[in-house]
Amino acid sequence: MKLPPILDVGGVLISSDILIEYFCCDYEKCKGICCVEGDAGAPVTLDEIAAIEERLDDVWPLLSASAQSVIDRQGVAYADRDGDMVTSIVSGRECVFARSLTPSLTPAPSPKGEGSHVNEGSADPCWLCMLEKVAREKATANNSQFIKPISCALYPIREKTFADGTVALNYHRWAVCRDAVAKGKADGIRVYQFLREPLIRRFGEDWYNELCEVAALFE
Repeated sequence: MKLPPILDVGGVLISSDILIEYFCCDYEKCKGICCVEGDAGAPVTLDEIAAIEERLDDVWPLLSASAQSVIDRQGVAYADRDGDMVTSIVSGRECVFARSLTPSLTPAPSPKGEGSHVNEGSADPCWLCMLEKVAREKATANNSQFIKPISCALYPIREKTFADGTVALNYHRWAVCRDAVAKGKADGIRVYQFLREPLIRRFGEDWYNELCEVAALFE
């Protein structure tokens, strides 16, 4: 069966690239640079901003002095040039909730960015999300609390909502993730398989199972 460029899965429009392209974060090589590169913060919803503000006291001691200064001045988020709300950034670069860690002291995290040491000053730093660090340290088996913005968790999938409410998911290609593409190919992991957890978090397990069934039709 020929794979169409766009599929409708449970009312969500899906780029076929999500089903056929390979991807698996290779943190040891990329060192979390996606938290730094770019000219704006991560897209956030109003609900996510509220959740971040509720957790700010827990995260605050882990943030850099520069990040704390930015948050004091403009808050945890701001409107970018398109009018969309995004996380605040430091010096036009890294997210305020990213922290550079000393590689020699930092164990390789899960693909979702969990770590345990906070030390700066490395010439070749690793970057981790402090929102996620705190969330996972406080998590329990039945805890579905906010971890980090869904836009971060879903990457390299980018979500767009049209005026009529239709949601579309596209695969975003970025040079800094070339090692993730190589690792995905080597391990045989497709984009939708790598992002199982955040896709279920966003759309539910029944929807994800339907996505897998659709993917299986084109294997």
